[in-house]
Amino acid sequence: MDMGEFQAEWNEIFASDDIREKSGNLITQSDQIKRHANYEEFDGDLETAYLVGAELKAPRNKRDTSGFGREESINELTQLAETAGLEVVGSTHQMMDKINPKTFVGSGKIIEIMKEVERLGVDTLIFDDELSATQGRNLVRMLGEDIRVCDRTNLILDIFSQRARTAEGKLQVELAMAEYQLPRLTKMWTHLERQAGGGQVKGMGEKQIEIDKRLLREKITALKLDLEDVRLHRQQYRIRRAKAPIPVAAIVGYTNAGKSTLLNRVSNAEVLAEDSLFATLDPTTRRIYLPQGKQLLMTDTVGFIQKLPTQLVAAFRATLEEIAEASVIIHVVDASSPLAVAQAQAVQAVLQDLKVSHYPHLTVWNKMDLSPASHILRQVAAARKDTFCISAQTGEGIEEMLTGLERLVELTLVQFDVSIPYTEGWLVGEMHQVGVVTNEEFTEFGTRIAASIPISLASKIEKLAKKNSTIRIFDLE
Repeated sequence: MDMGEFQAEWNEIFASDDIREKSGNLITQSDQIKRHANYEEFDGDLETAYLVGAELKAPRNKRDTSGFGREESINELTQLAETAGLEVVGSTHQMMDKINPKTFVGSGKIIEIMKEVERLGVDTLIFDDELSATQGRNLVRMLGEDIRVCDRTNLILDIFSQRARTAEGKLQVELAMAEYQLPRLTKMWTHLERQAGGGQVKGMGEKQIEIDKRLLREKITALKLDLEDVRLHRQQYRIRRAKAPIPVAAIVGYTNAGKSTLLNRVSNAEVLAEDSLFATLDPTTRRIYLPQGKQLLMTDTVGFIQKLPTQLVAAFRATLEEIAEASVIIHVVDASSPLAVAQAQAVQAVLQDLKVSHYPHLTVWNKMDLSPASHILRQVAAARKDTFCISAQTGEGIEEMLTGLERLVELTLVQFDVSIPYTEGWLVGEMHQVGVVTNEEFTEFGTRIAASIPISLASKIEKLAKKNSTIRIFDLE
């Protein structure tokens, strides 16, 4: 079933009045809990925010996530703002043929926004898309420097900077923020006539903006070098990991879909898992055991979101490379959300960018304990390939999911027939540990074993066979 059919099916499930009402009540209760938690986290008065969205009559490009309507996108922006510690006091939107290159929205809408900003005492104006440097400068000029103008990208970067815990995560966020700021430095300075060289002699120094840009470029270069060291370190770690030929499954999904909770459930990883956007940024890998006793490495990755800033995708390259090294991708979907299909589309768009969308997929519909349509979704999942309904919170469906994961991992294995001398018995042990043995015979020369094993182990045995003539590889019939 393709994504279009899936979307139609999902929309039909959530179309009934009963399920829509339950879903609406659930979202309202969840939002209240999140807002209470966010407000408790920040001391003193919260900075107030006013949100601005624009809906185009025709999508600007094929990458636009069509499943997110105007209201849903603004609701998500509200969650992002509250995650960053802001209090949203109002919002507005405008239907447009095209984005205004000077001010994002039209001049009439700007006047309306200025009145609301003054009436509500707004501190920060947040646009539900990325503003160009020109748009940012013009908006600051019109609204005044007392009002902070922010866009969706800036807001997400701010959240990431708050949530980064490890040195690697902080480096990645710092690089993304520096690259975002570089073309926008001009709006930060109103004193550009000042000369670094002093006096009034022309050519004696650079304007402050040029100095800042040069310093920022140097900072970006240094951060990229530091991150390249991180990438090489991760690459060396993956090479060492490949020598212990255990298959790898990468958990991906929309932010707050329950990825970390799932990893905790199957591995006792104790990764931070909370009901908020981007609770965890750093990848965590844990060893788990599948139902038949086979070992698997499972990696929790950073959550995705619609309109994910390109700066973040580039900066988090070292982290996202973990997905490319996986044997299987586990796509976790929040089944309690009516926007599940749109969120899944946003994740698929990023996977396509990473060129891993063709990898073997296991689809996991999570939060069945919260879904108002759980009984229907279970029936739909039963008819779909490699799709499982679970609750990572309660443990429902986990064993069935792991059995399906084990079956999918087996499909990524290669057939191998080899005779291994008894002096190299550890190789036989590895084949049993990570593969599926179909035949085993004990001969005078050693153990002849036929099995499905990971490609990494097959390569390892082939290399050993070139050095050790007592290891014999047989052609498959």
